[in-house]
Amino acid sequence: MNDCRANDAPCVVELFSSLTRMVEKRENDAADLAPNLAPNLARSFASTFACAVGRKSAVNAGDRRRTPALMFQGTGSDVGKSTLVAGLCRALTQRGLRVRPFKSQNMSNNAAVTGDGGEIGRAQALQARACGIAPSVHMNPVLLKPEGELGAQVVVQGQRLRRSQARDFARLKPDLMAAALESYAKLGDGADIILIEGAGSAAEVNLRDGEIANMGFAEATGVPVVLIGDIDRGGVIANLVGTQMVLSQDDRARVAGYIINKFRGDVSLFDDGLAAITRQTGWPSFGVVPWFNDAHRLPAEDSVGIADRARVSYAAAPIRIAVPLFPRIANHDDLDPLAVEPDVTLTLIEPGSPLPGDADLIILPGSKATCSDLDVVRANGWDIDLAGHLRRGGAVLGLCGGYQMLGGSIDDPDGIEGRRGRVDGLGLLEVATRLTEEKKLVEVHGRHHASSAAVHGYEMHIGVTEGPARERPFVVLDDGAGGRAEGAISADGKVAGTYVHGLFASDAFRHAFLSSLRARAVSGAAYEAGIEQVLDALAAHVEATVDVGALLSLAKGRVTT
Repeated sequence: MNDCRANDAPCVVELFSSLTRMVEKRENDAADLAPNLAPNLARSFASTFACAVGRKSAVNAGDRRRTPALMFQGTGSDVGKSTLVAGLCRALTQRGLRVRPFKSQNMSNNAAVTGDGGEIGRAQALQARACGIAPSVHMNPVLLKPEGELGAQVVVQGQRLRRSQARDFARLKPDLMAAALESYAKLGDGADIILIEGAGSAAEVNLRDGEIANMGFAEATGVPVVLIGDIDRGGVIANLVGTQMVLSQDDRARVAGYIINKFRGDVSLFDDGLAAITRQTGWPSFGVVPWFNDAHRLPAEDSVGIADRARVSYAAAPIRIAVPLFPRIANHDDLDPLAVEPDVTLTLIEPGSPLPGDADLIILPGSKATCSDLDVVRANGWDIDLAGHLRRGGAVLGLCGGYQMLGGSIDDPDGIEGRRGRVDGLGLLEVATRLTEEKKLVEVHGRHHASSAAVHGYEMHIGVTEGPARERPFVVLDDGAGGRAEGAISADGKVAGTYVHGLFASDAFRHAFLSSLRARAVSGAAYEAGIEQVLDALAAHVEATVDVGALLSLAKGRVTT
């Protein structure tokens, strides 16, 4: 690594900003951007980032943002961090504070598009909504999107940087910390408080060296930490006490207290449990949050637990929709609005089970590894089930990666998904897809071609899909004179595909589309309004059970030097 001297710190800051702009513009010559700097500082993008991180105390000591902040880490994954932070975002916003959500590093294939043409984790987009503000790439500067068991796409400040194997990721961490700190500083401008969500478990001490998602980021910014434990899964006392035992002395000192989440029943019955945790750890409790029944109505970020919905059998609802559950399913919240309709039964089909023969509609959802998940479709015989479904008069809809699968072929000449070459699609739409390096990230508005119902959503995909079926578009988007035809429909109208995510959140379109399957009355279900109602209820739930005032005092009193 290049030498980085203390008196180079101002140059590092200047060069870091210049190189960031360079990456955004995809320019190639770093030296031209900083001709007056020491050659050893301009030589390498990665080493410059590493220097910036290594000298962060010298660079930031006089410039660290004094915006009050709190970090919420968990004793494990899926303990409810995202939901609790969303509730606090809405509660503090209702108190008149300018709140900003932040998560330095996220891992999820359920992402949202931002207005500035980037993508972030779905949880931070929901938290931004709870704050009443538009989502920004700086709310989730590092997003990892798994593409297989050992690799992921690395997204930095909203843009795809590269693919990385798990064993190689450690070498990226210094660069990623620099980007996270830059985004965190930008969020502080004009904010009254920043609520930071950790990732996974604070107890993963094997990953502590150089990590940017939990204690590493808390150390770099000086923010206090509140631990969240999930009592519903059992063992919450051991989880909290055990977390303290494995943390280093310095990291233990960063923890200011804990919150018990997802409690069912009489909270007072856990008084002795709280006393035991505090006695063992010395940490105070900031509250016990009872189970929040409507949490499932909020967009979920992870596919953790999504298979539980697959165990729900068909009910008496007349419209039956089945969705094969891909191992690398992406943007699965596309399906959430369908679940609120009282005359719809939505069933997720796990690998190993056939697609039901009596479904009205089968949806092929988005995928982060389209060709790999297409292999899963064939291995499970779902391609045969789809053919039988269509012979019986059923309908098929492909969303994004599912749309690509429906065509005649998918060509990946550059190995963007890891495997070079062309694979046969399902052959249910007269289109073919070629995967390309360019990733499309854009919010869209338009209308459903068949019904003229208004639609809104977003595109988030690599690849270009063309073919005769494109002459029958699924939607027409407000993009230039006359609009932009998007998606495709088969000649018989039974198979359709589109790149637009989030379509079913549009109430009028959802009704029109479901009516094409079976005649129905308007249900009155208002999906977007329902999200707002749940966020308000969640804020009231948190205010009633968490010592929000104590959390605010903790945030305002944090060490800033």
